[in-house]
Amino acid sequence: MNGIILDDQLLDQLRTQHPEYNDAVYAFVLAALHHVIQNLPEPRHISGTELAMGVRDLAIERFGPMARTVLEHWGIHSTTDIGRIVFALVDARVLIKQDDDSLLDFEDVFNFDEEFDSEYPWGRRSSRS
Repeated sequence: MNGIILDDQLLDQLRTQHPEYNDAVYAFVLAALHHVIQNLPEPRHISGTELAMGVRDLAIERFGPMARTVLEHWGIHSTTDIGRIVFALVDARVLIKQDDDSLLDFEDVFNFDEEFDSEYPWGRRSSRS
């Protein structure tokens, strides 16, 4: 995933503290962070909302109709899970946060049913039913 490799000691620490998440999710969230920053006019700190949307967009880009399935397999069932992963990476000193950053920044950024099912072409119902 864009060459992001986390060392075994760090993954062991994350796995012990957050067994609900698959190891692959950490590299994916970091790849999404890189993807968001790369598309900015100039690098800056991004918000929880921006990162959550970046995770959604990168998942759809990479996994198409399977995006939700892959994210849920990794343990991401809501945008709050994305925040928990980010703060796990902050605690592990992989990422830094600003004083006003909070897990609340990730709450209810989007609804998985809407974003991955009903709002995309593969989930829309015909209006002629």
